[in-house]
Amino acid sequence: METAGEVKFMEKSFVECPEVAGKTITRLRLYLSCGSASEALIEFTDGTSFSCSLTFQPITKAALFQGGAGSPQVIQEYDL
Repeated sequence: METAGEVKFMEKSFVECPEVAGKTITRLRLYLSCGSASEALIEFTDGTSFSCSLTFQPITKAALFQGGAGSPQVIQEYDL
């Protein structure tokens, strides 16, 4: 998993969790945390729980371009 400071980026498009396969769900709770974070908590009949948190962070991109007829011509792109 790639990291940038405290932020971790997933290298795969999914994560397999075979330890929860076949378990029976007692309760499913969805929480909205402060800001743009949310959490799903799944409680199982065997007393274990599974938690998944999602945080969305904005990405800022900028570009200097020449407009006019047709497609704009990008002169410089900036990533923050």
